[in-house]
Amino acid sequence: MAKVKYYYDSENLAYRKIKVRKRKKFGVVALFLIASALFGFLCFIVLLNTPYFETPKDRLQAREIDNLKLNFSILNKKMDQVDGVVEDIEDRDNNLYRVYFNTSAIPDSVRKSGFRDINRYKALEGYDNSQLVINTTKRVDVLSKELAIQSKSLDIILDLAKAKNKLLSAIPAIQPVRNENLKQLASGFGYRTDPFTKARKMHKGMDFSANTGTPIYATGDGVIAKADNTASGYGNHIVIKHGYGYETLYGHLSKYKVRAGQHVKRGDVIGYVGSTGRSEGPHLHYEVHKDGNVVNPLNFYYGNISAIEYVAISKLANQENQSLD
Repeated sequence: MAKVKYYYDSENLAYRKIKVRKRKKFGVVALFLIASALFGFLCFIVLLNTPYFETPKDRLQAREIDNLKLNFSILNKKMDQVDGVVEDIEDRDNNLYRVYFNTSAIPDSVRKSGFRDINRYKALEGYDNSQLVINTTKRVDVLSKELAIQSKSLDIILDLAKAKNKLLSAIPAIQPVRNENLKQLASGFGYRTDPFTKARKMHKGMDFSANTGTPIYATGDGVIAKADNTASGYGNHIVIKHGYGYETLYGHLSKYKVRAGQHVKRGDVIGYVGSTGRSEGPHLHYEVHKDGNVVNPLNFYYGNISAIEYVAISKLANQENQSLD
């Protein structure tokens, strides 16, 4: 039962009952209920964000976040290892492979350039661990680009290696007649006495004296351009086009073992020593041409003779004597 309240009426010198209007009562009750609701809501918010009152779902999410951070940490350590390996490959690529094949190095500004799209990682912003995710994603992107550049570079090196191998196979690098089959090196490259006119003239090749029928070997890989006797003075002769500007001529043969258009490898028998054409006796006249110019064959005998044999041949080749053609 509600208490009855009174007030003192000084004019009438008497106590009178205080009458509370219903509207005021309703306002008080309503204000109390609103205040209680607001207080309860604020308490709920505070409790919700207080770590001392975690729900099972909150704990599960927290563990997942910790696991993700750990995985990102492990991923970054692995990328550190991959970075080291890639840097080692890049160093060898620039300072070994590309130097060997006379190709310019790839600068770091190209290898580690990253991406110019400033909005590339915008979708990853706005989260608690955004910076961790963005930094790791950037590292993955840069590393992926480095690997793509290095892969392409190694493809280029492989192509250069194949071309280099073809070049090395094409260079006329052996003697056309084996040492054990030689009677002597009759004449070398340079000015010699002509056996017919006795005049001093340029001898454009090397003469290898050997018995008729001695095998003659292709000195490098190539294609037979000629195997006939149409060139004046050379008699039966063979011309091999090796590519890369190289061409060799073999003159005064007794017979051929190849035909025009045939592909040959270094060391293949292409014909036999003879004395056809303008010749003083059985021998092979051998010439090497580079880019249309005749060059000294002696500079190319590194494929099948020793250093001692080279010195001996060099002394004989440089003697002022009479050629055999």
